[in-house]
Formats: sequence, structure tokens, C-alpha cells
Amino acid sequence: MAERAAPALAPSHQPPLLISTHTYRHPASPPLSYCGLRGAFDQVGLLPRQVWADRILYEAAQTTDPVHLVRLFGIHPHIAVKYVHTAHPDKALPWIR
Repeated sequence: MAERAAPALAPSHQPPLLISTHTYRHPASPPLSYCGLRGAFDQVGLLPRQVWADRILYEAAQTTDPVHLVRLFGIHPHIAVKYVHTAHPDKALPWIR
């Protein structure tokens, strides 16, 4: 069986990572419920918060700029600096007071 490569898309043109009640918009289909979305996470043994944290950590590994994380995810600057410190322990950033 031949593997298909995913199409290379620019980061701003990638589809949402998860289908949620906010990203799912097809007028012919019923809305997606919280329980339906949560059921998908329960089947694989994950919590939505774990996926969120993993996504932030992945983005922090791509950059050393905590302001980028604040703008992208809407997190507090202290949290953004912690993610950058975790992703880049060799590059010390000043702690925000």
C-alpha cells in the first residue's frame, strides 16, 4: 500500500487541527455537540487540554518568542515564557515579573 504525502500548505492556510463547534460550519449538517467531541477524545484516551498543551509546546519549539505564543494562543505571558523555557532549556530568557 503506497503512502500518500500530505499536501504542503502554508501555516496560515492549514485547516483547523480539530473539528469543534466553532470550526465546523456546514449548513446541511447538524451542529457538533460537546459530548460528541469529547467522546472522540475518550476513545483515544486523551484530554482536550493535553492536545492544547502539546500544540503550544510544539509551537514553542519552533520559535523562541513568547510574544508569538501569547498572540497565537491568547495565553498569559508568564505561561508563554514557561513553554519557551521548556522547549529551549539551553536558551535562557528573562522571567517576566
